[in-house]
Amino acid sequence: DVATALNIPQATFATLKKRNSIPYEEILEFCALKKISVNWLFFDQAVDMLKAETDKFFQVRYFADIRASAGGGAYGFDENFETITLDEKIMHNMVGLGNTELEAIHVDGESMEPTLQDGSIVFLDRTQTNINKDGIFIASTTAGLFIKRIRQRADGMVELISDNKAYSPEVLAPDEVSIVGKVVGNIESL
Repeated sequence: DVATALNIPQATFATLKKRNSIPYEEILEFCALKKISVNWLFFDQAVDMLKAETDKFFQVRYFADIRASAGGGAYGFDENFETITLDEKIMHNMVGLGNTELEAIHVDGESMEPTLQDGSIVFLDRTQTNINKDGIFIASTTAGLFIKRIRQRADGMVELISDNKAYSPEVLAPDEVSIVGKVVGNIESL
């Protein structure tokens, strides 16, 4: 009980509540001094309970202004991002367990259709840059950011491959391509 935690009589605290004059500032200072959770004090909620509730959500850095081109090239990542919170079950069903530091960006163009639509949002894992494993990747080139399937050819050149057969593969020298990360999931929009 709050009154007991503050070491004041129950009647005094009840009177403060009736008069709508609970000394919140003093309560916060008391909690900080005694290392007591404010949530426990007011809501009888343990810190572990709060953590369990928080663990039901997944946070992703969302770069709303960045578009990876599924076509003619788009430009780079900056530090302007917002954090979006998504349901943990949905994210784990979409991207699997173990991906805890994902980023989200937009797809711009139709060269990856039907797999990815223009305007879709893709989830990117920057720790996965090995193009020898199948998948769709974000690649940074001198022409901008691209979202493509990427294959290292036997001659050492790198091929950027679109899913839309109307687009021919692009071939670049290895020093012209930097793999930003692998696309691990997508949604149509937020």
